Amino acid sequence: MKEIEFTYWKNDDFYIGFINQYPDYETQGISLDDLKANLIDLWKDLESDEVPYIRKKDKLLVA
Repeated sequence: MKEIEFTYWKNDDFYIGFINQYPDYETQGISLDDLKANLIDLWKDLESDEVPYIRKKDKLLVA
């Protein structure tokens, strides 16, 4: 099991959020639990390498 960070907010009708590692891809849910389920599905899609042109973040160690 892997822990991932996400950011979310609530507008009038929905919870909207994104996975912090992939801020270009938002999803929504009627409840916070629904949003979390949608974020898990989004994570699986993004990590499958089937979605083209995904921008990824990483760290670089330089001397």
